[in-house]
Amino acid sequence: MPAAFYVIRATVADPGRRRAFDEWYHREHLPDAAKVLGAVKAWRFWSVSDPSLHQAMYQVVDRAALERAIGSEVNKKLVAEFDRAWPGVTRTREILVLAEEIAAG
Repeated sequence: MPAAFYVIRATVADPGRRRAFDEWYHREHLPDAAKVLGAVKAWRFWSVSDPSLHQAMYQVVDRAALERAIGSEVNKKLVAEFDRAWPGVTRTREILVLAEEIAAG
């Protein structure tokens, strides 16, 4: 089964809240989410073209494992904690399945 990726895009519209969001995500949310999702790897990005856009990506063994994790009660609590900590920060979520991978060089 191909690897699956869970991509969450958050819009932190208020520039004054971005540093606190970044610190919280680094310290708390990324490690917690990686654990809950059973991630093999996790990444975070801030957009250069739109500074309000934060993206987190979690690599999971396969789609079935990811969907089980997303539907879990523990994940629902994690989402609720995000909503409580960051009201007004909108998010979108997407599941991607690896179609192809090449190594450069």
